[in-house]
Amino acid sequence: MSTRAPKFPSSLRSVVAAWRPVGRLVACASLSLGLTACPLSAQAEGLLELLDAAKGYDAGYLSAKSQAESIQYQTAQARALQRPTLNLQAGVNRTHFDSTAPSFINPLTGTAANYSSNSTSRKVGLAARQALYNAGNTAKVDQAEQALLAAEADLQTATNDLTVRITQAYFDVLGAQDVLNTTQANKAALAEQLAAAKRSFEVGNSTITDTREAQARHDLASAQEIAATNDLRVKRIALDQLVGRSNVTPTPLRTPVNLDALSPGQVEDWVGQSAGSPSVRKAEIGLQVATLEIDKARAGHLPTLDAVANVLRNDIDSSNTNAKISGGAGTSSSIGLELNMALYAGNSVQNRIREVLQLKEKAEHDVDNARRSVTLGTRQAYFGVLSGLAQVKAYEAAESSAKLALEATQLGYRVGVRINKDVLDAQTQLASTQKDLYKARYEVIVGSVKLRQASGTLKAEDLSELNKLLVN
Repeated sequence: MSTRAPKFPSSLRSVVAAWRPVGRLVACASLSLGLTACPLSAQAEGLLELLDAAKGYDAGYLSAKSQAESIQYQTAQARALQRPTLNLQAGVNRTHFDSTAPSFINPLTGTAANYSSNSTSRKVGLAARQALYNAGNTAKVDQAEQALLAAEADLQTATNDLTVRITQAYFDVLGAQDVLNTTQANKAALAEQLAAAKRSFEVGNSTITDTREAQARHDLASAQEIAATNDLRVKRIALDQLVGRSNVTPTPLRTPVNLDALSPGQVEDWVGQSAGSPSVRKAEIGLQVATLEIDKARAGHLPTLDAVANVLRNDIDSSNTNAKISGGAGTSSSIGLELNMALYAGNSVQNRIREVLQLKEKAEHDVDNARRSVTLGTRQAYFGVLSGLAQVKAYEAAESSAKLALEATQLGYRVGVRINKDVLDAQTQLASTQKDLYKARYEVIVGSVKLRQASGTLKAEDLSELNKLLVN
């Protein structure tokens, strides 16, 4: 944007014309809203593009995604408890035995000799097992299925959080750019008023006080420009960091601005949708897991029944001091049922049951807390957006009034019924009102996304609709 000071406007039409470039750069702020196009550089990027980029770069989101994807393998591990197992068994044993007691008479010497023997046994086989009844394993599998649902809720929470952060950072940059544009335009107008005050002082039509007041306002505008420039720089860095790119240029929204009312329009309608919030779903899943934990603990008193099958090949070679070599080989196989039941475990099962009953009660309170928190957050977000819409309308009226007041003050100053300070005040008031208006508009659009996040209704389609409002 050029920093050359425009000529001092002499009518309302010229005032509006001087501020029109700022208005075109100002993004509108609503999720609904028919808007017309405005010029834009080719490097600008829309919300969906930046969200896709952030999904491939943001460490917090990628961490949540990896965590969610790992849960499916945990679930598969739990399901394996209900499937048959097959193990290979193999072994080799070498045995040597010496006896100190005489065991036989050597026919050659006629003396008694000690007995000793050596043997080698080899075995190889297969052992299979299939659980027929195991209440504990059944509860573990059900818990794993619930964990998969909880992981999906966590990933949805991470996705919603990233969507809100992208939206916030996106419109923070646009808002900071608008503030800078407004500040620069205000500084240029004050520079013209300062020049006019100096000319009036030189010809004796005003006092040095007018000049000094105009200089003070101009110096203040210069300081505000520096602050606005730095704020824009910081906001751009934050957006760049979020998407992993440099010098990201957000696409501004179309103008003119037209903010529609919330739909649905009643707070209770939004609260009624909050049952699908990821945080509520996860709390409810936690309650279900706690209930299954009780079943698993009680299974400690229940029997387990397995079908077992074995096939084993044995080969034995042995030799002794009688110089006799003996051995043999054979195959054994078996199939049957195996029943196991704990009769006494030191009261560990009873105490475990008592523990998980308390944990279930905790999970019930967690569900209540999640529902209340979501309801409160939804109500707060709803009334925040509702208040923002009212503020936008009020600021729009204030902007129109400030423009008319500025024009009237300028005319009064030229005919001598108003002083220089009155013009400076009107000019400053217009700039301040426009900054507040732009801020309120962006807060409404970001607040609308946060409302959907709070109520658990935020979807990709919402951002797609919002992206349609950007300049093509």
